[in-house]
Amino acid sequence: MLPPGETILLTLRLAGSIPMRAGRELHAQHIAARQAAGSPEAHRRAEKQFFAGFDALLDARTVGPDYLAKEKLAELVAGELLMLEEQGLQVPCFVLLPNHLHAVLHLPAGSGLSLYKAVELLHQRTAVQARRLLRGQLPPEADFWQPGFHELPILDAVEMSRVQTYLLAHPQRLSLPERFRELPYVHG
Repeated sequence: MLPPGETILLTLRLAGSIPMRAGRELHAQHIAARQAAGSPEAHRRAEKQFFAGFDALLDARTVGPDYLAKEKLAELVAGELLMLEEQGLQVPCFVLLPNHLHAVLHLPAGSGLSLYKAVELLHQRTAVQARRLLRGQLPPEADFWQPGFHELPILDAVEMSRVQTYLLAHPQRLSLPERFRELPYVHG
């Protein structure tokens, strides 16, 4: 059983990390599937299918930067994720991949915190710090993160266990170098 509160699987991605056309097609399929969903179960399946397609596009790494492969940047982002715990959020696990991150975030019931505000601040703080580290590599007008984020609610302990197993095995599934299987790239 999950503790009381809200638990999500959060995905943030670097700007330009998905081919535009493929992203638009996936988004259109997602909208159509959600509109066709006649039950909460069908809606949930549509959300999971979208996540799987979205993650596959990110994992393919056919376009865009791979800034998170830089260890200094990974340390910065991992540090900011773990700092969320000082604000009252729980971060049971996360994985940083070359062009995106997945993190499980738990907002305890009655905490008075805003999950969306915390994610927005994470976005802003890491982008500002990343710009400093990437001076000369990131054009001044370019975004670091793609605006917005994707979230998938985690509904129970069984799903939480599946998500954690998926995240922690992600670097190995992608045949990433060994360093992607330990901190700062993986926590949990």
